[in-house]
Amino acid sequence: MPHDNSVFHAMLKLLPDDDLELSVERHGAAHQARDFSFKSQFVAMLYAQLSGASSLREIEAGMRSHANRLYHLGVRPAPRTTLADANRQRPVAVFSDLLGVMIERAHRRLRRVMDGATYLIDSTSLMLNRRSADWAGFSAKACGAKLHVIYDPDADCPIYAAISAANVNDITAAQTMPIVAGATYVYDLGYYDYAWWTELDAAGCRIVTRLKRNTPLAVTETRAVEPGGAILSDRVGRLPGRQAYSRHNPFQKPVREVQVKIDTGKVLRIVTNDLTAPAQQIADLYKRRWAIELFFRWVKQTLRITRFIGTTENAVRIQIAVALIAFLLLRLAQQTQTAITSPLAFARLVRANLMHLRSLTQLREPPQRATPIPAQGVLI
Repeated sequence: MPHDNSVFHAMLKLLPDDDLELSVERHGAAHQARDFSFKSQFVAMLYAQLSGASSLREIEAGMRSHANRLYHLGVRPAPRTTLADANRQRPVAVFSDLLGVMIERAHRRLRRVMDGATYLIDSTSLMLNRRSADWAGFSAKACGAKLHVIYDPDADCPIYAAISAANVNDITAAQTMPIVAGATYVYDLGYYDYAWWTELDAAGCRIVTRLKRNTPLAVTETRAVEPGGAILSDRVGRLPGRQAYSRHNPFQKPVREVQVKIDTGKVLRIVTNDLTAPAQQIADLYKRRWAIELFFRWVKQTLRITRFIGTTENAVRIQIAVALIAFLLLRLAQQTQTAITSPLAFARLVRANLMHLRSLTQLREPPQRATPIPAQGVLI
């Protein structure tokens, strides 16, 4: 029996009930939605992410072609000028709040055990055109934004996201990120700040990152390593008393340096405040950073946030927020079935079947054909 609702409808049902409208009321934005609701705006932007539409004209044409199915969702097709005005003028906080609710909901459902959480911190650059120069210019010829993320590789979802202009340093964004006491944080050289490391250590967090090549370590203990392995050395010592010659280093506790030779032949100086875990475990934790790189690549290529339909800061922030919501919806939707294990294959099937009348468990099935009605009483 064919399913009554479209795949798009099934995806929307995974959203928290009424949270969008509650956010609209919380930010006093209801007066901006008299003729074009926030729900219609959000659905249009989500349609763009899931269908692959990359322009306002394409969003408008695609939604108009499915107007009868959108009617049952309580929204109407978005005229491109109306959608552009809404993205430019309406408060991005409405959509940021919805993203926060979705992150909390998805993380709770995707991660079964919260103890011993490992979080990866990184950012990715998003190139913009010159029409965004008033807020995102970082050189005479280039404009861009940054997406800063804390990512849980075990749940395969972000737990925090923030957007800034591209000229904002990673450590500046990290200093406003929430810290989960007792968690393990893995990050790279963009977060090289001893004071911030001290904050993490004070919260009982394990940190795993890299030392710069020119950072000296006052060694107090050298530990044995297996000859011929990837672990070249395992040493305990202290960091320099100052960072960048002028700032006192508040991180005065002993740290541990594990030197690892990777497949390319490069030697990494991995540093941690964990003095007891096996050296290979520390190396493996740092290697997990690859998961957040794959996440960024997946979001950019599959949800195509390398091309923006608006140029204002507000429009760009709204599109990124909706793209991350789309990612979380895809993760939750994939969890409802077991036939398709690849996230990329699942996303492609959702895109191909987005407005078809079928359930999320029927994405691989061929469309059902209507039974032909035999002619009656026809003589030739």
